[in-house]
Parts: sequence; structure tokens; C-alpha cells
Amino acid sequence: MLSSDALSSVAYGPEQIIIVLMTVGAAATWYSVPIAAVILILLAALIWSYTQVIHAYPSGGGAYLVSTENLGTIPGLISGGSLLVDYMLTVAVSTASGADAITSAIPELYKYNLGIAIVLALILMFMNLRGLRESAAFLMIPVYTFIVSTFVLLAVGVVRILSGSLPYHAPAHLGASIGGVTLILILKAFSTGSSSLTGVEAISNAVPFFKRPKEHNAALTLVMMGSILAVFFAGVVFFAYWMGLVPGHNITVIAQMANGLLGESPIGHVMFFIFQFSTALILAVAANTGYSAFPVLAFNMAKNKYMPHMFTARGDRLSYSNGIISLAAGAIVLLVIFKGQTERLIPLYAIGVFTPFTLAQVGMVVHWKKKLGNKFIFHSIPNIIGALISFSVVMILLIFRTLEIWPFFLVLPLLIFAFLRVHHHYVNVAEQLRLREGVAEHKFDGNTVIVLVGNMTNVDLGAINYARSIGDYVIALHVSTKENTQKEQEIETEFKSTFPDLHLTVIQTNYRDIIAPAARYIGLTSKDAKKRNFTTTVIIPNFIPSKPWENMFHNQTGLRLRMALNSHEDIILASYNYHLKK
Repeated sequence: MLSSDALSSVAYGPEQIIIVLMTVGAAATWYSVPIAAVILILLAALIWSYTQVIHAYPSGGGAYLVSTENLGTIPGLISGGSLLVDYMLTVAVSTASGADAITSAIPELYKYNLGIAIVLALILMFMNLRGLRESAAFLMIPVYTFIVSTFVLLAVGVVRILSGSLPYHAPAHLGASIGGVTLILILKAFSTGSSSLTGVEAISNAVPFFKRPKEHNAALTLVMMGSILAVFFAGVVFFAYWMGLVPGHNITVIAQMANGLLGESPIGHVMFFIFQFSTALILAVAANTGYSAFPVLAFNMAKNKYMPHMFTARGDRLSYSNGIISLAAGAIVLLVIFKGQTERLIPLYAIGVFTPFTLAQVGMVVHWKKKLGNKFIFHSIPNIIGALISFSVVMILLIFRTLEIWPFFLVLPLLIFAFLRVHHHYVNVAEQLRLREGVAEHKFDGNTVIVLVGNMTNVDLGAINYARSIGDYVIALHVSTKENTQKEQEIETEFKSTFPDLHLTVIQTNYRDIIAPAARYIGLTSKDAKKRNFTTTVIIPNFIPSKPWENMFHNQTGLRLRMALNSHEDIILASYNYHLKK
């Protein structure tokens, strides 16, 4: 399942290369072959490098931990923020591409592309809320179906070429000189096609999910995934070139390839639909990579106090529920903003992953330097190669695709600022809560207890009796509006007959809101009590319906009063709950 993000990228990565090259004509598409060769070199370097990351950082966290420990806090936050955004883009791109695969097979559904993508994102969210192991067991089927069907498809293509039944339709021969093709165009195509390498880091982020020995199993999975991806990517690029395929309006390049290789026979049609739906399914599963990696990364950042601690909490099924829900929400927002169009999401996707790729590779070079001293060069070779190529992709995107990736440079600084503010908050909280030596015990001379009285009911009766048991000085407080003078008199009469030895303090207000006058009175009483070295306790009476859903039938005055008093210092808030039986 963790490999699905990278493997599924063959459904859109090669096509994105061709889309860029098509700006000067179909003849330029032959450049996709050498561009793919360079991307495969980068893939090999990244696989080699991330196997080292897995062994060096078996707790997961990937680029974030590598960058933080070796390069410092800010590079670590840049990696972490980039990956958080990238995992949202993983879900958005994969579900959008999955919708494209479905509508390529069933063109009548094309107008529902965005809706299909959103539904896929929500289905995966609910599956992951049930737990990663359960979702992995179910999602194994589409992953293996895609792998088998793609191998079969490429094998059919090889057999047809060898038998001479698949004619050569490339619009230009390899090495042909094409007018209008510039270095800038080649670099843009390379940077876009490099989106096929997104997801390579997902396994290093999720090492804790593997069975023991975790590092060995994770590294083996990474190598297997890289080998399969290399075959698939090279095969799709080659057959797209051989067959002269160009992107269509309602059909993807990989769908055209499958249709052309499998032919028009009934068996070919059946195999085509199997391949298309396995492609759609693995793209949906690829989105699931984000659902497994995002919560773990958010957990690691929250553990370091750079994200809210809510991201460290596990749900009933031991999944990081808050991370899963946040990821789904962010991905759906991206889908809506970009209208589910894969080609608009891809440049953001690429910059989001190659920024932490670069930092992680540089971080690993520093790691080896710390660990091995002057003998670090040999171990650093894959990291140095990966860093140089990854940095090149980032620079290409910065220079030539600024208009497409500018939102990333708006969101990332805001995220880093938020991370730092969250960390500052937690440091301040810890400093203020920490016990210090030499702090003398403070003894109070008494306790002033204020009971809010609405009506004379069993709830108020119990609350007042409790207040008298804990308080040295008890104040029964009732707030009356000018519209309820008759009710005020009734309450005063009932109170006097029930508690003849206790005075009812009544505040009259010209407004319908009783919260502000009550809070104001309690605040003044608290200041007076403090002067006498008394504590102030406010008891808010509540009745609890026998059925939770019945709460909707009652106002939440007690809750609103509690919220208003939370900002007051030196006030102890207590609830007296009276439970209804029927």
C-alpha cells in the first residue's frame, strides 16, 4: 500500500512530460525518452538514499527528522511543512487521476470528475479511520491487480513489437532535430515528469508500521517498489513514443496505450476495462499513502511541539484520527480550488516533494560526516547525487514555473510561522506550569461560594445545599430582566420559604442577556474575597437528561456562563449535575 503512490504515478507522470513537449508539436515527444532516462537515474539515487534513511531513522519521520537533526530547526520545518502540503496534494492528485481513469473508460461520467475525486477521498478517509492494518488488507487487491495487469500490458506490447504486429508510429526518430525545442522546454518537461517520483519517501516516513525487523522489511519494500516503478515508467514512456500517442481531451495517454496494445477484440475490450479500473483503484490507493504518512509526520512534529498535541491522539482504532481528518479536508479544498484538474496540481506536487527531497539528501551527507568523519564520502555518494538532481528540479520549478507554483511560497511561510508560534506557546505553558523550589504554601482563610439560581427547582436546591457544605460564605445569585419582575417575586418568595436563613441576591438588568451582568458581579465579588484572603467558587447548577440527544431541547446557559468566566482569574468553577431519571 505504501508503494502505491509511486507506482500509480505512471498513470500521469509520462503524460505530463508529453503535455509540456507538445507545446512545440508532436515531433518533440521523442525527447520524452532521454528525459525518462534521467528521471530513472534520479529514482535510483533516491531509492539508495532512502534505504539509508530507513536504517538511520527507524522511528519514521523521513525528511523531517533527517533535516531537523542534521540541518537545524528551520530546514526541518521547511521539510515538514512541504511534506504536509505534499501529502494533501498526493490525495488530491491521485483521486483526480483516479477519476480521469474512470472517465477515460466511461466518457459519459466525464462531467462528474470532481465529484468522483471527492467521493474517493472521503471513502479513503473513513477506511483509514477504521485503522491502517484493516485498510491495507482490503487495498492489497487493487495494488496487485494493477501490478499484474500492467506487467501483462507491457508484455503484450513487447510481443507485438517482436512479432511485427505493432507498427512504429513515432512522429520523429530518436535524435531528430526539432525546431522550437529549447533547453528551457526540456527542463520544464523534466521537472514535470519528476512528479513520478513522489511517494518514494512514504516508506521511510512509515517504518513503524512494518513488522519486525522493521528496517529490513521497509528497505526491502522500498527496493522492490523502485524496481517495479522503473520498469513501469520506462515501459509507458517507450510505448507512448513508439505508438506516437499524444494527450486527448477525454482520454489519458496510458488509456490510449492500453487500448492500442490490447486491440479491438472482445477479450481486448475486457482486458482494457480491467486495466483502466485497476489504474483507477491504485490511484485511489495511492491517495491512501498520504493517509498513512501524513498522520505519522504530524505526530512527530506535534511530539516536538511544532503542531497541536491533538495530532498525537489516537482514535478508537489506534489511528491518528485528527491527522486523517485534517488531510482529507485539505485535499478536498485543493480539489475544489483546482477543479480536480491533474495538470494544474502537478507543478505544486513536484515542488512540495522535491524541496524536502533536497534537504533530506543534504541532511544525510551531514549525518555521514558526523558519524564517519573524513570517511563519509563513499556512503554519501547516493545522497550527493540525489541532492544535486533534486536541487536542480527545485531550481527549474522556481525559475520556469513560478506562475504555477506561487501558492506554495505563500502557504509554506505561513505554515512555518504557525509552527514557530505553536512551539512558542507550548514553551510558555511549560515554563509557567513547572514547579519551582522555594514557593511557600499559601493558606486561605475561607471560601466564598456563589450559586447561580434560575428557578427554585431540585437542581437549585441540591446546588445550594452543596454550596453550604463547602463554603464559609454563601451567595445565592439570581439575575432578573425587566420583563420578568413577576417571576422574580415568585422566586424570592419560594427561596425565602425554602432557605429562611439565606439571603437571595437579585441583580436586575435592562437587557435580555443575563451572562454579562452575572459575570460582572462575580468578578467584583471575587476581588473583594481576595482582599479578605478568601477563595471564590462559582457553582453552576445543571440537569442532565436521561438521553443525551434530549440536550438539544434545552438552552446552554450554564455552558455560556462557564465560557464567560473562564477568563477570570482566582475563580474556581464547579458544576452541580442533577440527573433526570426519565
